[in-house]
Amino acid sequence: MSFFGGLWTIASIELRQRVRGVAWYVLLGVFVLLVLIVTAVALVALSWQDDPGGALYSTVIYFVLLLASLTAPALSGNAINGDRDAGTLATTQITLVSTTQLVLGKWLAAWISSLAFLVAAVPFILFSFALGGVHGATVLGSLGVLLAELAVVSAVGVGLSGLLRRPLFSVVVTYLVVALLSIGTLIAFGLGGLAIRSTQTYESYSVDWEQYPGEVEYDPATGLPVGAECTLVDSGEYEIPRPDLFWPVLSANPYVVMADATATNYDRNGNPVDIFGYIKVGIRSLQIPPELHSVWNECDPAQTDYPTGEETVERTAPSWFVGLAIHLVLGAALLAGAIATTRTPARRLAPGSRIA
Repeated sequence: MSFFGGLWTIASIELRQRVRGVAWYVLLGVFVLLVLIVTAVALVALSWQDDPGGALYSTVIYFVLLLASLTAPALSGNAINGDRDAGTLATTQITLVSTTQLVLGKWLAAWISSLAFLVAAVPFILFSFALGGVHGATVLGSLGVLLAELAVVSAVGVGLSGLLRRPLFSVVVTYLVVALLSIGTLIAFGLGGLAIRSTQTYESYSVDWEQYPGEVEYDPATGLPVGAECTLVDSGEYEIPRPDLFWPVLSANPYVVMADATATNYDRNGNPVDIFGYIKVGIRSLQIPPELHSVWNECDPAQTDYPTGEETVERTAPSWFVGLAIHLVLGAALLAGAIATTRTPARRLAPGSRIA
């Protein structure tokens, strides 16, 4: 038996066992219903856009990532230790299938199962295409990251199911790992950004309007009296948080990875048109350190010009490949650990471990 033949044999057995249950189809039906509700709400919220397809597409893809990452741990977190408890793992290990084929086959089955959510969302994705505003580069980038992230979540579940003896414990730990990457990174960033502060001094210059009690001539470009001069009206200092020192933590967030890796489309004003773009601009803006000496001058109209989202992205650096590399290394390391732990004959076993 070839390596890939044995791998697919294990994966096909796992998939056939899952599709036999009614619960699997109920789960997909609930998912389709939820996506339908989200799509309807998004259409109402995006009715002001000329081409709402891009925003709707990004909403559906993020929803697929969210629900798949919530269900994948339950589908993969007991893949190996569940068979061990049921007494079927040893039966498989005495066949011609190697331990590597066994573990990777279970990971492949878990990954394909998670992709069923993407397949179920295809009608809604096609509907977003029909609305217009969806670009090919955006589709390729987002789907590529989605496939990789679902593969990582499945690898985490299968890997932990091989490293940990108790199925319930491995499922819970898988959920904790997913929560650490998605929610834990946000908490760490928020706490770190608030913990480190810097002193910012500020000066405020404004027009002394008491000098113009009567009719005056206004400059149409600035809206101020012609020849107006601004004077210092306020100054001081205060503490400000430094999120720019902790933004790399967010590079490990799967939702940030997807937004940062996806090509961004802008409107005529340089603002993003979908959720991917808004998240990317928000994360990239955190890279820009604050001015520790702030000056506001009412007589300087240039100070009211703020960079557009497109300008912010152009002046900052991408970080998605760092986060994606962390995820891939984590998934590969856990799968390697599961292979080493499941390999037979075992040299050492934990007390109370079941062999057959």
